[in-house]
Amino acid sequence: MNPRKRIRHLRRYRRIGAALARNGFGYISDAIGLTDKVRLFRRSERAVRQAGGIGKRIRLVLEELGPTFVKLGQLASTRADLIPQSILEELRHLQDQVPPFPYEEVAAIVEEELGAPVGDLFAAFSEEPIAAASIGQVHRATLQDGTDVAVKVQRPDIQAMMDTDLEILADLARVAEHRLEWARRYRLGDMVEELARALRAELDYGTEARNAVRFARLAAGWPRIEIPVVHDALSSRRVLTMDFRDGIRLSDDAALDAAGLDRALLAETLASTIFEQVLTEGFFHADPHPGNVLALPDGKLVLLDFGMVGRLTPTARKNFVSFVIALRNQSTKGVLRAISHMGIIPDTVDEDRLFADVDELREMYYNVPLAQIHLGESIEALFGIAQRHQIKLPTELTLLGKAMLTMEGVVTALDPSFSVLDVAEPFGKKLLLEQWSPRRVARNWLEEAPELLDLLRDIPDDLKHWSGIAHKGRLRAEIELGQAESMARRLNRIGNRLSFSIVLLALSIMMAGLIIGAALGHAETTIWRFPIIETGFVIAALMFGWLIFAIIRSGRF
Repeated sequence: MNPRKRIRHLRRYRRIGAALARNGFGYISDAIGLTDKVRLFRRSERAVRQAGGIGKRIRLVLEELGPTFVKLGQLASTRADLIPQSILEELRHLQDQVPPFPYEEVAAIVEEELGAPVGDLFAAFSEEPIAAASIGQVHRATLQDGTDVAVKVQRPDIQAMMDTDLEILADLARVAEHRLEWARRYRLGDMVEELARALRAELDYGTEARNAVRFARLAAGWPRIEIPVVHDALSSRRVLTMDFRDGIRLSDDAALDAAGLDRALLAETLASTIFEQVLTEGFFHADPHPGNVLALPDGKLVLLDFGMVGRLTPTARKNFVSFVIALRNQSTKGVLRAISHMGIIPDTVDEDRLFADVDELREMYYNVPLAQIHLGESIEALFGIAQRHQIKLPTELTLLGKAMLTMEGVVTALDPSFSVLDVAEPFGKKLLLEQWSPRRVARNWLEEAPELLDLLRDIPDDLKHWSGIAHKGRLRAEIELGQAESMARRLNRIGNRLSFSIVLLALSIMMAGLIIGAALGHAETTIWRFPIIETGFVIAALMFGWLIFAIIRSGRF
C-alpha cells in the first residue's frame, strides 16, 4: 500500500472508531483491534454522546460515516433473513444527509464523460438539482430538439471514496468473524461482500440504463405502464440521461383526488404490473416506493429509477408460488417444503423448533379472510424464521421480499380494501399450469434424462468404491442415537426406490427388445393368448405412476 493510500485508510479507521465509540460501540472497536490501528482517540471521540436502542445507534453510526455506509445500510434493510427486525426498522429510516455538489463540478463531469461542453450537448441545463442523494444528483435539462430530460450525474470522487470504505469494511469483517461469535453467526464477511457487490453495481449508471431499456421493451405489453426513454448518446458510466416525466407521486392523495384519478385502479395497475414482472418475466423493479412511481393524468403509471432490480429463475418463481399457496391453504408442511427449496437449511437446525415457528406463521392467518392476508408481512415473517434458524436464502428472494413489502404498502395506502393475493392468484395459477404442461414436463425429462442415465451407469462403480473403503476400515460415519431410526427408515426408502427404479428400467429394456424382435420377425408376441407387449406396458405404466407418486408425496420432486 502506497503512503498516501495508507494515510487515507488510517484517517478513515479513526473516523470509524470514533463513530463507534460515540454511539456506545467502543467495545467493538477494542474487540476487532480498531483501537490498535489508531491508538490515540481524543477524549471527545471516546465520549458516548448518543442514547437509544441498538438499532437506533447503528443507524446513527451509518449516517455519521457518510454515503458508503448509508447506502450499505439501505441495502442491508432488505435482508430480513439475516438481520433482526428491530435493527431493520431503524435501517429503513436511514437518510442521505449530503448537500448537492456545485454546478461547476457537474459540468466538468458531463464534459469528461460525454466529450463535449454542456452548452453543446443541451439547449438548456438547470444549474440547481431537482434531487440529490448519496451517489449522485439529478438536473433537469432540454435537448437540442426540445425534449425535456432528467440528467443524473455521479458525485465526484465517490468511486474512490467507496472503494476505500469497502476495502476497510472487508478487512474489519474478516477480523470480526475471527474474534466475535455474533459476527460468525450473522456471516458478517459474506454479508459485507454481497452488499459491496450490489453497491458497486449501483455505481455504474450503464447498468441502470440497460435495465431501463429492458423494462421499456417489456412495457410494450403493459398498456397502463410507461418507462422513460434512455438517451444512449448522452449516457455513460457516470451520467444517465432519460426523458423527464412530470407526474403525481402515489403518496400525494390530495393531488390524485384533484386530478380525478381512480386510486383503486392505480393500486390494481401497480400490483398487477409487479406480479407480471415477478412471476411471468422473472425481472422486476425491486424498489417501487411512491417516489419511483408517478401517476399521469390519463391514469397510466410511470416507473422510475432502475438501479435496484431483481431477477428470479424459473425454480425460484415456482418456490415462491408454492410458499404463497401453502400459506393460503394453511399447510405447515407445505411452507416447510417451500423454505427447504428456497434456501440452504443447516444440518444443525432444530427441526422441531423450525416446525413450531412455521406452524405459528400458519396460525397467524388461520380463518383470516383472503383480503386481510398481507403478503409482504408474511414474506417478512418467513425471512424472520430464516434469520432465527440461520437458513441462507438467495439474494434474489430478499429483493423480492422488499419489492412485495414496498408495493403492498403503496397499494394499501391507495386503497385500504385492496387484496394483493387476489391479484397474485391468477399469475400463480398460470405459472403452475405452464410448469406442469405436458410440453414443459416432456422437455424437462428430456433435459434430465442424460444425467439420470449417467447416474444409473455410475451406481455399480460408486458401490464398488465405497465397498472398498469400508473393507479397508476407512469409512467413518457419525450418527446421533436419536437420529439412527429416522436415518434407517430413509435409507430403507432410498434402497427400495432405487431397486424399484432398476426393475422398472430392466422391464423397459425387455419391452424394447420384444418390440424390436417382433418388428423384425413379423411375429405375434403372445403367451397363452396373453399379449405380452400390451401387458408389459400396463405393468410399466403402473410402476412408473407409483414411483412418481411416491417421489411427489415425499416432497423431493
